[in-house]
Amino acid sequence: MSPAVFFDRDGTLIGEKDYLSRPEQVVVYPGVGPALRRLMEAGFKLFIVTNQSGVGRGYFTLDDVAKVNAQVIKELARDGVRFEKIYIAPEAPEQPSRGRKPSPQFLFDARDEFGIDLAQSYFIGDKMIDLECGWNAGAKSILVRTGYGAKVEQTKDSKLAKTLIADNVPMAAEWILLA
Repeated sequence: MSPAVFFDRDGTLIGEKDYLSRPEQVVVYPGVGPALRRLMEAGFKLFIVTNQSGVGRGYFTLDDVAKVNAQVIKELARDGVRFEKIYIAPEAPEQPSRGRKPSPQFLFDARDEFGIDLAQSYFIGDKMIDLECGWNAGAKSILVRTGYGAKVEQTKDSKLAKTLIADNVPMAAEWILLA
């Protein structure tokens, strides 16, 4: 069994844009590539778990999501980063969904497909649903202040008492590596 780090995409690894649908809109946050590379070198498998409700709302297509993901992969590959898999929930919030966060289903799928030890794994994201997804799967969760994270932190939700809060992915990765 291997440990893993699961990442939300928008607002965590890349800049938050409302309903990002074009590859040229992708902006990887500073330091993300080297931080992810260090996690890989320490033995963590990397995954992205992303809700893309713009598909379910009719704003863009799964092909658009694939093109954006390909750009994210291309940008981070420059630092030697490789994701095992990207899990996408394309449904709108009101539509039935097997994997839409906070559902832990995609983490369970990764466990079964890639031999992931969820108890030794982490979920890093900028929204409460990201943290809940990790907790629901038995993983540890880290909130980053990028994207919506700073606003989430200000809510003072009692659930935040059980999570680490980092400025960004590089800081979160450093904590994981020191744990």
